[in-house]
Amino acid sequence: MTDRLMLLDSASLYFRAFYGVPDTVRSPDGTPVNAVRGFLDIIAKLVTTYEPTHLVACWDDDWRPQWRVDLIPSYKTHRVAEVVEAGPDVEVVPDPLEAQVPVIREALAAFGIAVLGAADHEADDVIGTLATRATMPVDVVTGDRDLFQLVDDSRGVRVIYTARGMSNLEVLTDAAVVAKYRVLPSQYADFATLRGDSSDGLPGVAGVGDKTAATLLAAHGDLDGIITAAAAGEGVSAGLQAKITAALPYLEVAPTVVNVVRDLDLPTLETRLDPLDETQRADAAKLAERWGLGGAVDRLIAALDRT
Repeated sequence: MTDRLMLLDSASLYFRAFYGVPDTVRSPDGTPVNAVRGFLDIIAKLVTTYEPTHLVACWDDDWRPQWRVDLIPSYKTHRVAEVVEAGPDVEVVPDPLEAQVPVIREALAAFGIAVLGAADHEADDVIGTLATRATMPVDVVTGDRDLFQLVDDSRGVRVIYTARGMSNLEVLTDAAVVAKYRVLPSQYADFATLRGDSSDGLPGVAGVGDKTAATLLAAHGDLDGIITAAAAGEGVSAGLQAKITAALPYLEVAPTVVNVVRDLDLPTLETRLDPLDETQRADAAKLAERWGLGGAVDRLIAALDRT
């Protein structure tokens, strides 16, 4: 089997699991475990379908880093439950899901699946760094379009996009990104900067949507090229010149916010997937009994047995 690294955007997946599995799924003591069970089933499906040899559950150690907020104050504002002066802001997370996150971490540990985050950074940045330094093909699993910027056929980096559900997964290559947005993956961050993204609180350039952003990038290559052309009045209409000029303060800082970090100093972890040994199987059985996760635990064990 050819080595392949799979990087999970963990929060994206456990939110999907929480909303996709009924909250009537509970442990013997009545605690909701729908997100835990759904998350384990997602991993089992991914491992079975795409056959990674290595796997990392990438974590949001800070889902809204202050250095991004300092540059664009509206960044993810609509998802803030509480602003914390001396630490990461509190995200709006349903209480029944928040209570399950430690159980998810416990389950990942029981299965020997590596978990990795980085202080003051999002899971996207951990994914960006691991994908950039990988020496094998990479599958990034996410429902977040921001990570389309990592797609790179020349390095075997794909995105497995979950937005349409786990039964309708999309595998995004260079050609797939171009077909969706008419931009190359290497242009996607500039594309997102220009058109904005309400889900992340990015205002974009007023009056510039997907089509205009793609047209500008096709003509001028990248954001710097567009700004230069607008300043010189070359190949950019008077109306667009005015819009780009008005947005210059935003355009100066937005790329730092939108581009994922690719050079974090991350520890080296054991990421290879292997069948569980007897001790791990016993631990997984205890986990399954305590939380009522029998079927999901069995399915993930079976998936790992095929690695």
